[in-house]
Amino acid sequence: MHKTTVMIAMFALVFAFTGFAQAEENFSKTVGSVTVGDVADNSLWEMPFIVWGADMATFSGNGGLATTQDSIFAQQGLNIKLVPGDDVIQQVRDYMSGKSPFLRAPFRTIGLASEVIGSDPRTKGVVILQMSWSAGDHFVVHGDRVKTIADLKGKTIALQGPGPHVGMLDDILKSANLTWDDINVVWAKDLTGTANSPAEMMRSNSKIDGCFVITPDMLGLCMDLRSTGTGAEGTVKGARVLVSTAELSRSIADVIVCRRDFFDANRGQIEKFVAGYMKACEDVLGMKKKYEASGSPEYMKLLQTTQDIYGADVIPTLEEDAHGLLCDASLVGYPGNVAFFTEKGNLNGFEAFQKSALDLATSRGYASVRAGLFPSGLDYSSSAFVGYLANVKVERKERFDAEATINEIEALNSGELDDRKIYSFGINFVANQTDFTAVQYGSEFQKVIELASKYGNAVIAVRGHSDPTKTLVETIKAGMSKGIMKRSGTSGNYSYFVNGQPLDLNNTSQVIDSISAGAFDGVAEHNPRQIMQAALNLSRRRAEAVRDSVVAYASDAGMYIDKSQIQPIGAGVGEPLVAKPSSMAEAEQNMRVEFTLVRVEAEAISDSDFDF
Repeated sequence: MHKTTVMIAMFALVFAFTGFAQAEENFSKTVGSVTVGDVADNSLWEMPFIVWGADMATFSGNGGLATTQDSIFAQQGLNIKLVPGDDVIQQVRDYMSGKSPFLRAPFRTIGLASEVIGSDPRTKGVVILQMSWSAGDHFVVHGDRVKTIADLKGKTIALQGPGPHVGMLDDILKSANLTWDDINVVWAKDLTGTANSPAEMMRSNSKIDGCFVITPDMLGLCMDLRSTGTGAEGTVKGARVLVSTAELSRSIADVIVCRRDFFDANRGQIEKFVAGYMKACEDVLGMKKKYEASGSPEYMKLLQTTQDIYGADVIPTLEEDAHGLLCDASLVGYPGNVAFFTEKGNLNGFEAFQKSALDLATSRGYASVRAGLFPSGLDYSSSAFVGYLANVKVERKERFDAEATINEIEALNSGELDDRKIYSFGINFVANQTDFTAVQYGSEFQKVIELASKYGNAVIAVRGHSDPTKTLVETIKAGMSKGIMKRSGTSGNYSYFVNGQPLDLNNTSQVIDSISAGAFDGVAEHNPRQIMQAALNLSRRRAEAVRDSVVAYASDAGMYIDKSQIQPIGAGVGEPLVAKPSSMAEAEQNMRVEFTLVRVEAEAISDSDFDF
């Protein structure tokens, strides 16, 4: 999250869900009685906008709130009046009455209203455009109580709803194989700024284990994404970000929805609007790059327009706040829309979001029936897009730098990055096993693919582990042969000493340090250093075999996965579950591969114009 967007993010979300009476109330009751009417004027489109960076491309394409003569939308033959849409309840009322044929909100927020907008054939929703992915929402927890999302069972969470954080929590629970029944939700009336907001509830109520917040409140609770609150300067001692949409980057999809009757009557013009918006995205990103390299008067003009529209109280500065607003919106452009609406095997595409939105709406009581939205069905290969847009390539590339991610994940082996763990689970194998088939591990492979897809800016470390028994045996034999090791006690309960100092075989790090320091070198027939290295190499090969099996599983199932996001690591004998096994059953507990979802630094992720 760009720090300069503190006030922006606050205003964007404070206003975005104005009007809800209480959490988890049927949406039709919240909206109230509204008469469905025809769209009043087909020649002038009234379109809502919210306080978010993706809407800056709309301002650019339109030339401001009203379509200007030389703007992209004017050249497309469009006449658009942009109006504030931060009150989503009023958006729905205007949509149903015919004042505006459009809704502008996150997909799953519109999904909560799906029963209302789907109640009349004229107003059924057609999703015409994905604008961006959001990246400025955070789940802050007491770090001493919640280490990973697996620890959420039985915990109490403060949440303002409904809105994007409801869907975000739903994603997190599913990631950990939990349900809403596994947690206790304390509903907040306000998103921020009052005693009845999640952040203030966490401050004042020691029983609250975590809360969902926007960036200003996150900074107040724990300083930043990577820090832990100390209790000083208003922070909460032990508070830290467990999950952010900086990693959970496929949780909140911003979209525009059009009424079915208006779409059918104006399909050609809708297509021109979608193409025009994509063109505006290309232009805005081009201006932004030029501005960041050497300055751009055109970009400064857009920043000024943004401040003029939102107001100086929301956008105090141009080069910090207005620029930061755009920096935090991950535009998807043409490639993202093609992937979202048409790509088979896209676990974050339209069908996946449709199911997730309707599941959430009906299971939590916002809707009593499943009333789905419709994809636009636009032909992205037509001349409306190809030849008009500069970037019409939809090419999946590896996004993660292997060296950078490996360096970070290898640090994780020594516990240095434990605070970056989001979730972890594992599979076991038997001695000498080298094959990992979908028949044996299909459910675990599916889980890996789903996590990698939803947490698009996190890496999954595939960490192979070996049993230390053989290394321990060789250490004892080498030490005894060399005459540096003594033992006392009875069989099964020995105590060991090396050069008169105790060596605890249950203390794996002490044993490894002694071996690495050369204490047991020089015995030809017993070489624990060699055995330990062989175990490390084997654990790495097993991790690679599992990674390859996951990729093959995804390919066979027709699901996309970025291979660079799945990084194999050999942990060797360094992290046994049972440090000194006394049976084969205990030894087999150590024979495992762990999948660890971990956040990495931005430098490890390749830059791209459009995020899809």
